[in-house]
Amino acid sequence: MKDIAWSDVLSVGNDEIDEDHHRLIELFNMLNHSVSEGEDPEYLAAILDELINCTIWHFSHEERLMIKYGYEGLAEHRAEHQELIESVKALKQKILQAGNQVPEEDLEDLEHWLTGHILATDMKLGSYLAEVT
Repeated sequence: MKDIAWSDVLSVGNDEIDEDHHRLIELFNMLNHSVSEGEDPEYLAAILDELINCTIWHFSHEERLMIKYGYEGLAEHRAEHQELIESVKALKQKILQAGNQVPEEDLEDLEHWLTGHILATDMKLGSYLAEVT
């Protein structure tokens, strides 16, 4: 599976959020490489822990900005955040139970969710923040 390449297409136009997204993409790519190289399941779980923790921090960061600037889509956005966190936690459990046999479709689902969330939901937030800040 190919890495996610950071580009201006993924930029939401807010430096704080873009920096967070860049880190999340780096962690996803690290996970992707580790799976393809057959790394130890505990190592994969450690990467996923870091991805989960970084994601939770990033989501609270976005939600803080949404609250501060009165973003009307907060509830829906927050629900999407919770969905991604649950998906990554489920993937971690799957890796720990199945060893390092991670189906490529699981990584593809995670990639599609991450990039899809940035390109749709987070772009709306970025546009809104550009208007109010």
